[in-house]
Amino acid sequence: MCHSAPVVPFRLSFVPGIPLFEQVVYAARKAIVSGKLRPGDAFPSIRALSRELKINPNTAHKVIAHLINEGLLEVRPGIGAFVAGPRTSTRAERRQLLETELEHLVVEARKLGLGLSDVQDGIAEHWRKLEPPSGEDA
Repeated sequence: MCHSAPVVPFRLSFVPGIPLFEQVVYAARKAIVSGKLRPGDAFPSIRALSRELKINPNTAHKVIAHLINEGLLEVRPGIGAFVAGPRTSTRAERRQLLETELEHLVVEARKLGLGLSDVQDGIAEHWRKLEPPSGEDA
């Protein structure tokens, strides 16, 4: 039986000054939370990720390992990596995971002179952009 990994299922425009690792992890995470990649979908192998994105295989390995550690991917021995199903955790545990990012967002917004309503409007706009297909809740 032959299993082939899909071509990289997310777009990425490399931005100078931001580590490639962080950019690839973010793009993969975005594809998963937006529903472009769904639970059970195959994730590209290290070799495919490296080849398609033209990144070092060590970086590709680090990306996949990071996504596995985050619980976004699961490994099926002998087959490959797949998008994991939803994790079971409390709302408070999930909120705690965002605490640092929320603090950074608030600090940046205040530094730029933006108000709470500006931040809320921006979040709402981005939330709508990442709505899963067919209106399902993530």
